[in-house]
Amino acid sequence: MDMLESAGKHFLVSLGYTVMGLIAFGLAFFAIVKVTPFSLRKEIEEDHNVALAIVMAAVILGIAMIVSATVQG
Repeated sequence: MDMLESAGKHFLVSLGYTVMGLIAFGLAFFAIVKVTPFSLRKEIEEDHNVALAIVMAAVILGIAMIVSATVQG
């Protein structure tokens, strides 16, 4: 029974870190969208701006790496 309680505790801690990481990632992405002087959706979807899509992918990966490193300690 002790092993089951320990596994449940670890699951809840992991779930908490996941939620905090997703919130931090969402806030960072929201800040990027608000800071840019143009519509990211329009530039990428309608105008097919591949360079902007690549830059945004790099930014998203960078934010994800920072959140991951923070969660891991």
